[in-house]
Amino acid sequence: MNYLINYCKNSFYILISISLVLFILSLKFLLKDLVYFIEWEIVSLHSMSIVMTFLFDWMSLMFMSFVLLISSLVIFYSNQYMESDFNVNRFILLVLMFVFSMMMLIISPNLISILLGWDGLGLVSYCLVIYFQNIKSYNAGMLTALSNRIGDVALLLAIAWMLNYGSWNYIFYLDMMKNNFEMEVIGGLVVLAAMTKSAQIPFSSWLPAAMAAPTPVSALVHSSTLVTAGVYLLIRFNILLENTFLGQFLLLVSGLTMFMAGLGANFEFDLKKIIALSTLSQLGLMMSILSMGFFKLAFFHLLTHALFKALLFMCAGVIIHNTKNAQDIRFMGGLSMSMPLTCSCFNIANLALCGMPFLAGFYSKDLILETVMLSYVNFFSFFLFFFSTGLTVCYSFRLVYYSMTGDFNSTSLNMLNDNGWVMSFSIFLLMIMAIIGGSMLNWLMFFNPEMICLPFYMKFLTLFVCILGGVMGYLLSSVKLFFFNKSLSFYKFSFFSGSMWFMPMISTIGVIKFPLILGMYSYKNFDQGWSEYFGGQMLYKQLKNYSLYVQEFQNNNLKIYLLSYMLWVIILVVMMLFFK
Repeated sequence: MNYLINYCKNSFYILISISLVLFILSLKFLLKDLVYFIEWEIVSLHSMSIVMTFLFDWMSLMFMSFVLLISSLVIFYSNQYMESDFNVNRFILLVLMFVFSMMMLIISPNLISILLGWDGLGLVSYCLVIYFQNIKSYNAGMLTALSNRIGDVALLLAIAWMLNYGSWNYIFYLDMMKNNFEMEVIGGLVVLAAMTKSAQIPFSSWLPAAMAAPTPVSALVHSSTLVTAGVYLLIRFNILLENTFLGQFLLLVSGLTMFMAGLGANFEFDLKKIIALSTLSQLGLMMSILSMGFFKLAFFHLLTHALFKALLFMCAGVIIHNTKNAQDIRFMGGLSMSMPLTCSCFNIANLALCGMPFLAGFYSKDLILETVMLSYVNFFSFFLFFFSTGLTVCYSFRLVYYSMTGDFNSTSLNMLNDNGWVMSFSIFLLMIMAIIGGSMLNWLMFFNPEMICLPFYMKFLTLFVCILGGVMGYLLSSVKLFFFNKSLSFYKFSFFSGSMWFMPMISTIGVIKFPLILGMYSYKNFDQGWSEYFGGQMLYKQLKNYSLYVQEFQNNNLKIYLLSYMLWVIILVVMMLFFK
């Protein structure tokens, strides 16, 4: 076991060291406005050369440093979380492969090398989702893999369309993308790929299903790797979305995704699925502000969200670990008394998600919402932005009321404590980042922040919506209020909202039901029907009849012998007369 523990620790030390180096480099690139292209010639054969291109700018370096920081803490955390697993070695290797695929995607200005990282993420995520090897995991893994394949095919088609240009380095053609039919087609395909990877409507159902993976994987996937790959790709292609039909389409889809996820989380009782739906809601927020042309704001929220979402999942992992793998929040309650450190970090992450002033989420969310107020946006999109923000606070406070306060609702045999120092260390480091990360990035990324001047009521609208959401979260979760749970009084609506607008059913049975029925009819009518009747079965019947007929001759019957003899004599006589 010592060897395995050292394996985790070595990965942690290496990754966190690289993360710090990359962060310092990103600051240098940001201050001096540097961009480096590095071309590595892999093969040179006569007039043909295969070249790998890497793009290093402040954005890619900073994102890589955040990914490596979170993955290093997740690997250290897995040291204790996965200690009962005999194959923890294999698990760490899969996580490292996952991180490497993400690195490949971040530093690629080339669609071919992006596809390597993109497909690497898809394949390794499948291996991680099915890690626990039960039927639920296999179903979730297939849903995840097949949903993401749609995006992979879109990316392959975009690569094929780029044959019209001199190379696959899309970064060279960004300036000529507008008012160019070929580039609009490539942009549409890239947007489709990003929508599948970042789980926008109608591809949202795989994201909560991917919760079948171990919790450290969820912390990594939902904070800085798999689901953010689509947002990051669109940040690179941001010119395509400014004042175009694609941008307007993405604004509508991402706004509805944000609204749907926020609504669904208020009716969910699975701890990890609530946090997964909150990720979906935040991805919708990133995509919608990105589609309005504010790519820097989207990137800012991407980084701050990575910090508090990883912290949220890690705290949820400790709670699940201590309650002996119970994930239903109705069986929790009063956890703040038994696990004060974990619950404190959990509450800090929740408040950062809600946009509590001076925590990480506040700087990015408040800036996004105030920018929306200043922008030229219709009332429907405006409503989706603010109502979804209220829903975020609503389900976060509901989660806290159910799990942290009141009486403990599970069995008395659970030994709840904060004794796991390895998990607590990882959580504590991330908690510090979730507190100071937002203000630090705000000072670094926006040298000359624009003055957002709004009327008094509009300036406080965000805060008002958050407070209202918190109150609604309390009213929805309070069972003691009028002696029954409010969400049960509108069961049909809760069933519709809690099932993500029936998207999981549409994505699974909705896609496969009619092809399966068609296959059954074709099998019944062709394979087991006419083709069988005129094919194999008919041949069998004819041969059987012939053999029965021959068998009659072989039964040594005197009458048959005499009859056959007479027939032969008649035939011989006729032939002799005919050929005379």
